[in-house]
Amino acid sequence: MDYRKYHNTYYIRIDKNEEIIKNLMDICEKEKIASAVFSGIGGCKEAEIQTFIPESGTFETETLSGMLELVSLNGNIITDDDGKYFHHTHAMLTYKNGNEHKAAGGHIRSIKVLYTAEVELRPVIDGEIKRKYDPETGTGFWNFK
Repeated sequence: MDYRKYHNTYYIRIDKNEEIIKNLMDICEKEKIASAVFSGIGGCKEAEIQTFIPESGTFETETLSGMLELVSLNGNIITDDDGKYFHHTHAMLTYKNGNEHKAAGGHIRSIKVLYTAEVELRPVIDGEIKRKYDPETGTGFWNFK
């Protein structure tokens, strides 16, 4: 992985076999970025896609593997009052299944790079977004203080 900051935006190249979400969280911790949004594209080899099931309050996870085109990656990273980092990430991936082109997307737990991923990370400027725990879903939502 390598990255550069130009003005208020970080441009990140994530390399073969690296995990995208972990690298973004590591950069936020290293650069002391408490809240940010990000978007990206790339060629990936594995993705864990999750779907929240409201009736049980749990996530179902499906793992895709093979040549996956990451056509859209969007998300945010925020911290709670204790400084712990959390991400909320969604993505759309395309792939071939035999002769058919397929697409899959949703909430992302992790994505591993096959060739490269290019991500733009934009820290929140002049403010901070915190995480507010929601007991109904067991997840967190944005909290503006």
